[in-house]
Amino acid sequence: MRGSVLLRRPFLLLLAVLVPGLVAGCTAGPSQRPAVVENDEPAASSPVSTTQAVPLPPLTDPQAPSIDWADCDAQVRARLEPPAVPASLRFSCGEVQSVLDAPDLPGRVQTRIAVLKAGDGPIPLVVLNDIDGESGTLYAAHLAALVPPALLQRFSLVGVDRRGTGESDPVGCVPSDVRGALLSQDPAGGELETVLDAARRAGQQCAIELGSTQQALDSWRTAGDLDRVREDLGVPKLNVLARGEAADVVTAYADRYPGRVGRVVLDGMPDPSSDPGTVLGELAAAQQAALEAFGADCAARGCPLGKDAAGVVTALLNQVRAAPPTLANGVQFGPGVALNAVLAGLADRTRWPELANAIQSARTGNATPLAAFVAPLLNGSPLAPSRLDAALATLCNDSTTRLPVNQVSTLTETLRQRSPLFGGLVTQRLLWCLPWPGRTEALPSLGVAGLPPVLVTSTKADPVTPETGTTRAAQQMTSAVRVSWQGAGHGALGSPCVGEVVRAFLVDGRVPANGTLCPA
Repeated sequence: MRGSVLLRRPFLLLLAVLVPGLVAGCTAGPSQRPAVVENDEPAASSPVSTTQAVPLPPLTDPQAPSIDWADCDAQVRARLEPPAVPASLRFSCGEVQSVLDAPDLPGRVQTRIAVLKAGDGPIPLVVLNDIDGESGTLYAAHLAALVPPALLQRFSLVGVDRRGTGESDPVGCVPSDVRGALLSQDPAGGELETVLDAARRAGQQCAIELGSTQQALDSWRTAGDLDRVREDLGVPKLNVLARGEAADVVTAYADRYPGRVGRVVLDGMPDPSSDPGTVLGELAAAQQAALEAFGADCAARGCPLGKDAAGVVTALLNQVRAAPPTLANGVQFGPGVALNAVLAGLADRTRWPELANAIQSARTGNATPLAAFVAPLLNGSPLAPSRLDAALATLCNDSTTRLPVNQVSTLTETLRQRSPLFGGLVTQRLLWCLPWPGRTEALPSLGVAGLPPVLVTSTKADPVTPETGTTRAAQQMTSAVRVSWQGAGHGALGSPCVGEVVRAFLVDGRVPANGTLCPA
């Protein structure tokens, strides 16, 4: 949600379709019903939509690129979380120099932007990830193993660590005990003042350590970094794929540099609505739907949790509420940390078997495997900075509104009634930005005119960027075409059906009919 409901992901909620005519039955016609792909498999061809006033720009080879790429395959593989990527993929790393451009220091202070290249295609496709997720370089490494091989024959993926994340001058300003306090609040009860106190401590420490550059961490200025990347790649237009909250960076780029927009894929988008009750209620419902999909998948695989995943998770929260184990970093593994860990696992469908085993392990007294899902937020080191710190700064800087505690308390009680598991979690995150300086600059517009078609994919049970919010965001864009995958997890690119349509859009310039459905 842009400028109002602050936190967009299980962390910051936790800290926050495709292919008409790809197979028979998908051809756009006079019917007003959405086109439907018959199964979740790649298909051979897709008609080009004629409804867009502005055509997709042509693909052009780079001219005089200036990034000095160096082999970094071993280092990248050492940093990757599961799942592993095939040995046939090779990675090169480089860097781009940009400017922080803080409000009080316009055009000043150099910053390093880390980039990674995967694949040998001649055309660069820039890849961005959610601010609190895996860094853009590592996400690109994983994504290279998911996209159709034909895509990598035409494009090389260029992952970008957003400013303050990964290896792009990472931010580390929140004390470890404060991270634990922010993530530990019991979603079923407890005083919100505890969360607010932790948020105050985080804000104070970040103000001290970041100083005048504190408000330079936002999507608007990150869009400036993207243009530096585009220049150094040697291309006239930015071809880009962004997942989830990273769509805010791309829409800011379109607002700032509309004439430099190339072929764009947005895999989920933050909800632009200004009504926190609606947005957070739908988020909690999407998280519940993802949990139910996980349970059905678990039962189909014969895992020990059975089909009632919600009942199992509720019992686990009660168990650790009564006797929370202490993690190696000193944080108590209570119901807040446990539910945040479950949400992190639900977002990554490829890790669902691992999540099921981790939940079962926690039920028998060993919380370490489940805690590993939330460790990237809780823990930080020079080699592996916490994802929470830069996410807190960026999402708070991207927001203009702060809700008072009494309104958050009222909303929390309402959503707990609607969603006993997740309602109390999504609302407490509203307090994280309350002590943070409010944004005074205008937010970028979603409704930029004159853009080429933008492909927006949504996922029916997305626990990070719910389909309802992605749909609202796409409706505010003048050139968006949306494809809905009827699956679960964060992002639709793991679907072969979606992957093929993304390939057709990026490589062949084929624009799907708006509202096309890809079944799970």
